[in-house]
Amino acid sequence: MGVSMRPSSTALAAAGRAILHGRESLVEDWAGWMTRRLSSPQGTGHPSLLRQLTLLIDLLAEVTGPLRRQATDLWLSASEWYGRTAAERGLATGEVVEEFQHLRELLIVHLSELIAALPARQSLATVLRLNRALDQGIAHAVVGYTDSLFETLLNQRGVPVRAPGIDDDLAKRLTQFEQELADLRARAKRTRTESG
Repeated sequence: MGVSMRPSSTALAAAGRAILHGRESLVEDWAGWMTRRLSSPQGTGHPSLLRQLTLLIDLLAEVTGPLRRQATDLWLSASEWYGRTAAERGLATGEVVEEFQHLRELLIVHLSELIAALPARQSLATVLRLNRALDQGIAHAVVGYTDSLFETLLNQRGVPVRAPGIDDDLAKRLTQFEQELADLRARAKRTRTESG
């Protein structure tokens, strides 16, 4: 019979806070890595991409933390949308996966002291929870990428042409995700206030 390993809510909350606390440096390092690795970094310095990376890190903090149940659908939708925008940036499927894998590496470095300070069972369970969330994000990003590629092939007979107004659509969708996250956090805060 296997032993269930579940991270404590305090360990998850600490991991979520640590991710949020280091958000700016995580975004900077993630975007910098993208810029360095691509020979023609299409849109890596674009404000919409930086906002998107920030959103993903914010959502990962919530999925890893105490709001995980409420934030999971939003995390998966934003990850899928990330895959769609990666197709717009001209990336290959493997490059989308690599971008998420690099975020995993950044998080390992960023959270290493916190994870090492937790009791062994809690640290392993927290790392597994974080990895599960990242794996789900990768899977949904690949789905979004594939859907976008299929739509491009279907609608434009295989010629990848950037649709007019795509930047406006990206900005609107990003604003929608950011608002949904803000609403989620506000509801959670009200609930804590009312129960406390």
